[in-house]
Amino acid sequence: MRKLTAIILSFLFLFLLGCGNSNNERDDAQMVLTPAKGGKFYGGVFKVNEAEYIKNLFPLSIIDIYSYRVASQIYEGLFKFEQKTLQVVPSLVKSYAKSDDQLVYTFKLKDNVYFHDDKCFDDGKGRKLTAQDVFYSFNLITTYNKNNQYSHLFSGIVKGADKYYEATKHDPSFFNSPEGLAGIEGFKVLDEFTFEITLVKPNSMFLYNLARPGAFIFPKEAYEKYGEDMRTKCVGTGPYQIASVDEDISIILSRNDNYHGKDEHGNQLPFLKAIDISFVKDKKIEFLKFKKGELDMMYRVPTEDIINILAESDETNQNFKYHLQRTPEMSTQFLAMNNMGKVFNDVNIRKAFNFAVDRQRILELILNGEGYMEGYYGITPPVFDNYKIDDIKGYRHNIDSAKYYLSKAGYPEGKGFPKVTLDLNTEGEQYSNVALEVKKQLKDKLNVDIELKISPFAQIAEKSIMGRYDFLRLAWIADYPSPENYLWAYYSKNLPKNPNDKSWPNLIRYKNPRFDVEYEKALLSNNEKTALQHFKNAEQILMADAPFIVLWYDEGYRLIQRHIRDFPNNPMQYRDFSTVYFDKTH
Repeated sequence: MRKLTAIILSFLFLFLLGCGNSNNERDDAQMVLTPAKGGKFYGGVFKVNEAEYIKNLFPLSIIDIYSYRVASQIYEGLFKFEQKTLQVVPSLVKSYAKSDDQLVYTFKLKDNVYFHDDKCFDDGKGRKLTAQDVFYSFNLITTYNKNNQYSHLFSGIVKGADKYYEATKHDPSFFNSPEGLAGIEGFKVLDEFTFEITLVKPNSMFLYNLARPGAFIFPKEAYEKYGEDMRTKCVGTGPYQIASVDEDISIILSRNDNYHGKDEHGNQLPFLKAIDISFVKDKKIEFLKFKKGELDMMYRVPTEDIINILAESDETNQNFKYHLQRTPEMSTQFLAMNNMGKVFNDVNIRKAFNFAVDRQRILELILNGEGYMEGYYGITPPVFDNYKIDDIKGYRHNIDSAKYYLSKAGYPEGKGFPKVTLDLNTEGEQYSNVALEVKKQLKDKLNVDIELKISPFAQIAEKSIMGRYDFLRLAWIADYPSPENYLWAYYSKNLPKNPNDKSWPNLIRYKNPRFDVEYEKALLSNNEKTALQHFKNAEQILMADAPFIVLWYDEGYRLIQRHIRDFPNNPMQYRDFSTVYFDKTH
């Protein structure tokens, strides 16, 4: 599970360094660079755009990729992902050991890590991180709280986690009581920089969990001072810190001069002076800004411009303008169906919709080929070693089957079928064009009417969590590199007992005990081959229930300006700006 497939590596471009002067006009103050060891340079402001504004930067509330990309520059966990290979590597941890029975993990923390300077501290100066901070953050993860979307990270995994969670659920004051402050049985502070975790049973994904956003470490002082305001008031240990927030417009991150990281040459990280993140929804405007040199990177270019981009980024041409980074991604585009909703609680309707959608037409004609493969198989994209998705039977365009299942559901020729709303967010024209095509296909093939409703991402996120939707456009982008990341969302034990409560990550409110059994067997497996087979069994059960419509597996087009260095692309779009620098010679 931890290895990327050769198919990914074969599509990664190894970019040659172009010659000549850059045509981009940059503000002189922003581009003042000073030499560092190894031919690198300090300075410069990296400008990047996101199509949607962040929802919440508080680690326990991060559920969207836009917030994750920003927060991962500010916060750190015990582990992180290596940007090029996506392997799990130590971050705040200097070393760790695991007992022979794979139940006890002992972590030695770095002793030179400081939190960002912030007025939450008595003197305004960031203090040193200790094992007590890990203890505090991890106990908070396992509490019942409306803003906590990550209690599942340790539930059923760490000794005493479930008991602690139930105690906080029945008594909101428990966390600050003497018993609550004593913490979870499985968490122990051995000394100032040593932390121990005891599991209930072996878990093959445990270190991955410690690299996820919910496991970012923050100080008690910040949580007690800011509370819900930690949505944008962030205090972490990362290479960058919040400099300014202009709601819905921009976020500026400034260099953390007291960061603990160094590169292979001994240079103090990070190199960049700042990161300027804008939030322009129109991809055409974003592309224009990139071509004018006002942005250093662009992700997901307008579909109609792809042919020109391929020509302008062809590095065999010495006049090429920018680098194109292109790779199959750990991202699956799909239409979610509320499995407990009034319409899609019927598996026959879900199957009818799945068979009615022509995925090949969408990929070739609507997306102009901007995608890696049609979604004919499961929810997991084709990027993982020893996990062949073509072993999983999904759905292909078949009108006879679509009509059969719709009739079986009680709606022959679509007669009497209720009007369904397809909700989608406003990220460029790509998704709206696909939604229009799906609407047309369902009307033409099944005589079913679909109403489209476009809303800001924040509203879509709230609808999905609360289950207030029928039909919803979603994308699942991995936050750790494993097929398990695509399947854990459908584990029924992640469902709330009250159907009116928030449901994360099981947004479609799917439940099948047979799926749960195979999923649990995978987590308990002692070797990768066995675990992957159980994951595959679980995914086949999932797809037989047709809980969503897999449309396509993504292929990412990312453009970066010629002067950008040490910013490798990866299938997860995991971004670590700590090592990125501007090349003064370009």
